[in-house]
Amino acid sequence: MPCQGYLSDMKQMLPILTLIATAAFLASPFLADPFMGFDPDRFPVPQIDPPVQPAGYAFAIWGLIYAWLAVLAVVGVTLRRTDKAWQPVHLPLTLSLGPGALWLWVAGFAPLAATVLIFWMLGSAIWALLRSPAQDRWLLRVPVALYAGWLTAAAHVSLGVAIGGYGFASGEMAAVIAVAGATLVALAVGWVRADAPEYSAAVIWAFVAVIVANMPGAVPVAGATLVALVLVLAMSARGLWAGQQATRL
Repeated sequence: MPCQGYLSDMKQMLPILTLIATAAFLASPFLADPFMGFDPDRFPVPQIDPPVQPAGYAFAIWGLIYAWLAVLAVVGVTLRRTDKAWQPVHLPLTLSLGPGALWLWVAGFAPLAATVLIFWMLGSAIWALLRSPAQDRWLLRVPVALYAGWLTAAAHVSLGVAIGGYGFASGEMAAVIAVAGATLVALAVGWVRADAPEYSAAVIWAFVAVIVANMPGAVPVAGATLVALVLVLAMSARGLWAGQQATRL
């Protein structure tokens, strides 16, 4: 039937679209100005060194994420091009990475639009993670989990800066609100996708960097983030324990 043939052709194209979206995403840091945080003057209340911002070293995780996503995209279009288990991941991952290629450019002049965009990226990345199969764990689920986990933190950092920047709360309160939001998302995803502890690991990495950035000055932010870290760590441990018990059975 023509319809079935069209759907088959679309499925064949999805790995290629993922590869193109990934290539654009990986190229974006070289095509946009270096991102050092939102321009403080883009907000009614200038955000200079906002408490929600993690310590700079934490952003090194992008190197690992970029490399692993590149491997995923290449394997997906070569060795796993016709693999039915990979098919459900391609569309949501493309919907995250494709628009995500514009994020650095948008962030340079429109922080509010960049915040909306990064939440779109996050939602699509979580969708991809939830659809990832158990097979090819290190080639598919792990890179998607790391990407989604870091986006969980990054999206809420953007939200926290926006909350403070538009005067809805003080910088410290905005940081606490953002960390609470990231924690709720992380706990929900960790509960459903307990077999992807790498997701929680990326969130915890970000939380540690927020604590580092706020010590010894902003103790309330550091304290709230420590509580959040413990909750996410406990959820991850629960998932690992359940997985070990299931394996034994």
